[in-house]
Amino acid sequence: MECILGIRFNDFILLAADTIDSRSIVVMKHDVDKFFPLSKNLLMAVCGESGDTTQFSEYIAKNVHLYKMKNDYELSPRASANFTRRMLADSLRSRERYNVNLLMAGYDEVEKKAELYYMDYLASMMELPYCAHGYGSYFVLGCLDAYYKPDMSVANGYELLKRCIAEISKRFSINLPTFSVKLIDKDGIHDQEPIHARQLVI
Repeated sequence: MECILGIRFNDFILLAADTIDSRSIVVMKHDVDKFFPLSKNLLMAVCGESGDTTQFSEYIAKNVHLYKMKNDYELSPRASANFTRRMLADSLRSRERYNVNLLMAGYDEVEKKAELYYMDYLASMMELPYCAHGYGSYFVLGCLDAYYKPDMSVANGYELLKRCIAEISKRFSINLPTFSVKLIDKDGIHDQEPIHARQLVI
């Protein structure tokens, strides 16, 4: 019942994730943070089984940090995404696979561009301009197909995100009342104003 979505623009990326933690038909928490920072310019949004998401995300974050300590420079977003995909693929072939879906967003300071990667629990990976996980993806991809432009400003990108969340709120039978939003650019990871579905004009 979760939903995470990401949109890549020319100079930045917007990531949004709902704040609900549910089990079966019961909502356990309303304030879950599904974002895991990996470095100054690299952020991961994760959904799936509660224990798996925390354990896997912390494992990736610590390994990315260890690489920086050993080599004195950080992994690029592409290298981090490939490392993460390899860890998912290895766990898939073990007795203890991780049931996690994730989006990885980062700004490559060498190539001077924003990058967004989509990964699922089967360890498939793709770099995309926009993507989503969860049931919400059924409603937002058509909206993004229609209105996405790579040269949008931050304000216009945020409005596009609000349009997508309004679509989820209008058409999805499950209540996802709040989405937390992060912006990733060359200056790092920035918190944006959370989007509350009840405040959107539907």
